[in-house]
Order: sequence, then structure tokens, then C-alpha cells
Amino acid sequence: MIGPAALTLLLGLWGVTREHSMWRDEAATWEAAHRALPELAHMLDRIDVVHGVYYLFMHGVFAVLGDSLIALRLPSVLAMAGAAAATAATARRLAGSRAGVAAGTAFALMPSTQHYAQEGRSYALVVAAVAVATLILVTLVDGRGKPGVPARRWAGYAAGMLAAALLNWFSLLALPAHAAAVFMAHRRGATRLLTRWPMAAAAVVAGALPLILASRSQAQQVAWIRPLTWSTALAPLLLLTVGLLCADLLKRLPATPPTPRALSAVSLGLPLLAFPLLALLLLSLIKPLYIDRYVLYTNLGLGLLIGAAASALVRSWRPLVTLALAAFAALLPLQLDLRTPQSRVDDVLAPAEVVARTSRPGDGVLFIPSLRRDTAEVSPGSFTALDDLALAQSPSASGTLQGKETAPQHIRRAMLGKHRILVVADVDGHPGSARDTVKRRVLVEHFTRCADTEVRGRRVQSYERGTSCTAPPLRS
Repeated sequence: MIGPAALTLLLGLWGVTREHSMWRDEAATWEAAHRALPELAHMLDRIDVVHGVYYLFMHGVFAVLGDSLIALRLPSVLAMAGAAAATAATARRLAGSRAGVAAGTAFALMPSTQHYAQEGRSYALVVAAVAVATLILVTLVDGRGKPGVPARRWAGYAAGMLAAALLNWFSLLALPAHAAAVFMAHRRGATRLLTRWPMAAAAVVAGALPLILASRSQAQQVAWIRPLTWSTALAPLLLLTVGLLCADLLKRLPATPPTPRALSAVSLGLPLLAFPLLALLLLSLIKPLYIDRYVLYTNLGLGLLIGAAASALVRSWRPLVTLALAAFAALLPLQLDLRTPQSRVDDVLAPAEVVARTSRPGDGVLFIPSLRRDTAEVSPGSFTALDDLALAQSPSASGTLQGKETAPQHIRRAMLGKHRILVVADVDGHPGSARDTVKRRVLVEHFTRCADTEVRGRRVQSYERGTSCTAPPLRS
């Protein structure tokens, strides 16, 4: 559907550079996609294998389009536009043309849709792949699984779900939702689906299994996820409540269109919304795993339910357009905020600008923790005249994102050999490793802090050896 796709595209391109900022997860994409293929393979053998397909894709994007913030985020913008079109087409098949436009528009206006449409990560591509696979499944249900249905449709469905799984294998939680929809369609006469869908689903799982097994050895990468709390669960439960209210409304109102169908917006949309959310929430009671972006594709189910409910409740185009404009206006403050650097945890570009402005040739530089070295990896020109006092092996050579640092005693010796040191750190300033503890201790015992600049979630500090600064201390 052209309208919802165009709306999503326009919203995605609006403020896409976010005031020339890039947060830490996008910096990981930037670093990985800039590496030569052997270096990328070396890295994936150690970390981020779950993102390997996406990094390889972005390596190709940068090779074709060049590297820029627009090139970094454009695939996500286009993917979300495609997902909106697929959502609209799915809703149109299930509940009519008005429902199609309403569903695609609702999907486009969701804050999380707009958030990840402007992010250089894989999540928008996952949503698009699940959306296309869901649309193909609906066309297969419409065909009732008859022998005349081309095998390439089943291949297309499996390919879409496999693409989603290879980009993020949490998308496999959409398969049980599709299974519920297939079972409902089977009860209404689509008998062949019950044998053909499991074959397609099995092919998807088999194709994703090597990635799942490989990622198990890197499970420590999700150790940062916090245990589930009521505040964490509140947002997904609210979304689920909205979906249930829409489903209840649709059951109370006459069907639109009135002709019987093997699938409805409720029998497809509600499982697609509810199952992945509830499954990940329940898994998180055992091992913390719940992050909303891992199941971002549940927006598709919510969009189907909202679109069908709005179409059933408002049975003409004019009030439907008015409702969409009102929703846009109500969400405008949030939409504006999403396009600012403050909408993300931090910005790796701003501290590099501070370093470039305040550093002197021959200064030392430290990163606390070492992962904050992403600032130098993304903006190497700002650090060319500085000595990285802790680095033993570069990120690309070590197959990591932060590099390999030397022993604490070597870091101490290198620090004491410098008159002036710049530090790029997190705002909280909490040292994490033994090396970080040594860095902080030497700075406190032998250096004077002469400048402390907090900028977009990070901190740049300058220290000089001794008890005084060559310029008056400043804090900004």
C-alpha cells in the first residue's frame, strides 16, 4: 500500500541524522562494516556472530553508497517503509481497504517503529522480513493450500522467515504465532496448510540452527540485560492490553468485510502480538533476555488489530483520516524527541569533536571502560596525534570492538611518562576492570584534573602531571 509506505518513508527520512549523532550500538555496526572481510570473520568468531549477516550486508551498503550517517540508517528507513506496505496489504486482505490503510498508518506512527527506522541496526530489517513472510502466509491461506498454489510461495515464506532469523533469531518466536493462525485457518477449511506449514517452519529452524548454536558460545554478550521487573514489563503489557481491547471490539462489531475468511485480523494479529511478547517475558524470568527491540515485529500484529478496529469503528474515510491526524499531533512531542541525540544512551561523535578541539600533539589518551574506544574507531582523525596509552592490539587485529589492552603495570608506566592525558569515559565514571581501576588511581595520585566536559552521555576529561594546570581548571 503506497500511502502507509510513503508516510513511513517520510517519517524515517525526517531528521535521519539526529543532529549528526551516533550511539554506541550504531558505532558497533560502523566498526564492523568497515572491516575487511577476513577481519570481519575474525571478529565474528569471537563476538557478535548473531549480527554477522547484518554486518556483511552493511559492508556491502558502505561499499556501494559510501559511509555516512544516511547510508548507515537508510536500509532501516527503507525496511520500515516496506514493512508498513506489507502490513497494509495484509490488513486489506483480512479486513478490507480501509483497514489496510489504517493498519499501515498505525504501524508507521508507533514510536518504536520510528525509533528503529532511524537506527543503524538490524531490527527494522527483521520487522520487514517478518512482515513480508506474514503477507505471503495470508496469500497461502487465501489459496486454502490447494495443489494449484505455487511452491515458490512456500519458498518465499520460508525465505522471509529465514532471513529474519539470520538477522536476529529471536524472530523465530513469530513461528508459533503463525502456527496459531494456521491452525485457525485449518479449522475453517484450509486443510492442506496444516501439513505444508510445518515443513516450511522446519526448514526455517534448520537453516537458523547453525547460527543459534554458534551464538551459544557468545552468550556472555547478553549478560548486561537486567532481570525482569514490573517497570520493564509494564510497556509490553500495555501494548498487549491495547491489542486485546481491539480484538474484543472486533468481536463485538459486525465483520468487515462480511464474507467468511479462513483468517481474520484477530486470529492473525493477536497471536503475532501476544506470543513473542509473552514468550520472551516468561523466558526472562529464568534468564534475563527481554529487550523490546528483540520482538519489535510484534508491532505488525498490533498494527493489524488497531487498523481493523479503527476501520470497523469508523466506517468512512474522512473520520479515519481525522483520527490519523489526531494521533500524529498527539505523538508529535515524542516524534520530535526521537530525532535528537538525547533519545539514545550516548553519542560517540560528540566526544571526538571535543578531543579534536582540546588535544595537543603528543598527549596521551585513555578510554574508561575500553569499549569507549569506539569514539576513536568511528572518528580516527580526531585521535591521530594522540598516544593510546593502554592499547596493546587494535580492535581489528584482536577481533574485538574495543581492542586488547596491555597489563595494568604497563598502563601505569605509560601514564607516568606523559605530562597531559585525555580521558574518554562514561558519564557515571565507574571503572569496570582492574585496568580501569589502575587508570583512575594513577590519575588521582599523580595528575590534576584540568577540564571536565560532559557531552551527550559521555565525558571528556583532561589531566596534567603534578599539582597545577597550565591553564585554569574548567568544567562544562
